[in-house]
Amino acid sequence: MTMGVTEAPQWLVPAFVRSAKAIGANAPTERIEDVAAGLVSSWTSADRRHHAIRHLVDVLASIDQLAEETHDPDAVRLAGWYHGAEFTSARRASYAHKGGEDPIAGAERARRELPTIGVPADVVDRIAAMVEQVHRHSAAASDVDAQALSDADLAGLAAEPQKYAEYLRNIRAEYAHIPAEDYLEARIAILQKLRARPRLFCSPMGQQWEEAARENLAAELTRLTDELDELERTGHEPDGEGAPAQTAAPTPHTGEGPQPRPRELSHERSLADVSTTTLGRAPRSQPRS
Repeated sequence: MTMGVTEAPQWLVPAFVRSAKAIGANAPTERIEDVAAGLVSSWTSADRRHHAIRHLVDVLASIDQLAEETHDPDAVRLAGWYHGAEFTSARRASYAHKGGEDPIAGAERARRELPTIGVPADVVDRIAAMVEQVHRHSAAASDVDAQALSDADLAGLAAEPQKYAEYLRNIRAEYAHIPAEDYLEARIAILQKLRARPRLFCSPMGQQWEEAARENLAAELTRLTDELDELERTGHEPDGEGAPAQTAAPTPHTGEGPQPRPRELSHERSLADVSTTTLGRAPRSQPRS
């Protein structure tokens, strides 16, 4: 059975407890479970479509595949829990380069919560550091744990076509309140920068995903470029894999009233902004070359 967006499997909280104890947590099990439950609550918030509990499960599964080449797989697993624990798709945040997963806030949360369950300070710092840098997807060659987290976060790019199409629908649904042209332009910019990278995956085992991921990126870029051309020509967004489905969740309530479409927004973005699991944190209008 396919997991729903907000359904947390029963094994998830016990898995967090096991990993926490493996890295030194000495608090009572009930206290560790409380921390895990709070994280599950964050991962199942109503505004998430792709960045939901299934994404967390997929990241943890990919970490398991890479575990044998890590120094501390349970530290990597907990970093996986926190890497997307803080998230917003609100329109204002998206246009201010603050939308999507917030790794800095996730790292701060790890620094607050993990000491309360007895995780040693040096391990907390290590986990927080991995979370802070995951969206750069450029871990040092000597840091095998950070490489594994980065590659696990990107592994969805190598999904089989049906699952990749679902990923695209969920990403678009997450940002359904962003104008189509802004979304397409931002997503195309992300794809172009990703394809320009010498390698998508850092770890030796992660290289198994490189070819399939690049095939998916190339196909998506072609399709989105065609969609943007048609939108500019006709004024209508064509139906496609990336278009939000009619059954998608309603636009999340952000407390913001209608806003005018932003003008003259910067096109520059750092690699830290180019997460494959976000819209790109800055939908905008821009001239096309």
